This record gives sequence, C-alpha cells and structure tokens, in this order.
Amino acid sequence: MTMSRVLKVMLVLTVTLFVAGCASKFKSDVARFHQLPRPSGETFVVVPKDEAKKGSLEFAQYAAQIADRLSAYGYQRTRSEADADLVVRVDYGVDDGKTVVRSYPGTYGFYPYHFHHHFWPYYPGYGQTEIRSYVVYNRKLTMEIAAPSGEVLFEGRVISQGRDNRLPEVMPYLIEAMFADFPGQSGVTQHVVIEEGGDGSY
Repeated sequence: MTMSRVLKVMLVLTVTLFVAGCASKFKSDVARFHQLPRPSGETFVVVPKDEAKKGSLEFAQYAAQIADRLSAYGYQRTRSEADADLVVRVDYGVDDGKTVVRSYPGTYGFYPYHFHHHFWPYYPGYGQTEIRSYVVYNRKLTMEIAAPSGEVLFEGRVISQGRDNRLPEVMPYLIEAMFADFPGQSGVTQHVVIEEGGDGSY
C-alpha cells in the first residue's frame, strides 16, 4: 500500500468517525393510559406530585415547558388550582446509576511495516482490545392529569437510560418524548427516539 493510499484511508476514516460522532440519539420508552376528551379550552395547573418540590425553581422551569406543550394542544394555563379544570401532577428523577463494562476492538491506527525489504514508517491496522467502563442512569418523568373531582384522565411515564444524569439537560427530551403524538395510543408502550446533534452521551 502506497503512502498516498494510506493517507486517503486515514482521511476517510477520520471523516466517517466525525460524522458518526455528531449525531446523538435520545431513546426512551413511553407508556400512556388515558380517557381524555378532545380539548376545548379547559384550564389547567401544573403541580408537583412530590410536596418537597413545591416552590422549587427547578420544578417551575420544567412546569413551564410542560405547560407550553399543553397550551399548544388548546389547553389554557392558570396559576390557581382552585380555578383549574384539570390538575397536572408531575414527578421526575434520576437514579444513582449502574457501572457498565464493555470490551471493544482495538482502535484503528498506524504501525511499523516492512514491504519488499523496504521499511514504511507506519501501516494501518488494529491495536489491542480495549476495556471501557461507564455509568448508565435511569431517567424518569411521570405525568398525571386529573379532574377536580380526582378522576384520573391521563397517566403517562417516560423511562430513558443514558450516560447523562443532569436533569436540566435531559428534561427537555423526556418532555418531548411524553408529548410525542400526544395523548398517544392508550395502554401501549412506545419506543421513542429523538434525533439530536451532540456528543452522543445522552
């Protein structure tokens, strides 16, 4: 293999790896159960299931994102539970994670090579098998919509596994998955994949 050919192979591999690294996917399983009537301007309020989150600025940020989604479907947000036709109860969390250990083929590189008594500085090939470990977290979002009487009209949960445990970064994807084709098919778990540019660590 000539040196120019080696350089071409190296360039192709570099471009391929770069393109692959630019695309990340957020994968989740979404289960929803509902008997929601068609929206007709009902008012709603978003409240935390966990009383400890009441008054939290973090919760307020996520509640605003959820409210924007519901408003897009024709519901109207109100700040008072007493004035709401629907009460939306939300909870979320990330577990402590689990360490995963995997082996990979050696990385592609260039190594000393002899050809017809001539010495090439390097040749393309694979190195030794690599062992890598990383932590995988379970990220979860649950949402319940109920009438003031307490009758539950919608139950939904999103569960996602990934390497990012930062809720502010992950929550927009969990919310997007929850509202994918909202309210969704009742009684079915759907695998939702969200394409997003990034480092692929979601």
